[in-house]
Amino acid sequence: MRKAIVYCHDTEAGLLEESTPGRGYTFTYDKQYMMDRTHDPVSLTMPFREEPYQSGYLFPVFTNMLPEGANRKIVCRSWRLDEKDFFGLLLKIATHDTIGAITVKEVES
Repeated sequence: MRKAIVYCHDTEAGLLEESTPGRGYTFTYDKQYMMDRTHDPVSLTMPFREEPYQSGYLFPVFTNMLPEGANRKIVCRSWRLDEKDFFGLLLKIATHDTIGAITVKEVES
């Protein structure tokens, strides 16, 4: 199972987990992050809540950070990633200097 800490404006916002490669994902907000009402949710479609969000596919807020088409092919070839490994691609490209407030950092197991 791969995991990543999700940051919003450089503040730890929650944990993203891939439970089943390519088929099962969970996002859980950090409790301290949620309690500070000056912080924003990572997405309007994922408002603050204590229960984890679960999905059979990578949440749109994260897939929207990924390159598409020819750019995806080039990036995946360069890093020897499967083009369908959205989580792996996210871990490679969303660590810094992203468009928007969200970054992710892989949790080493």
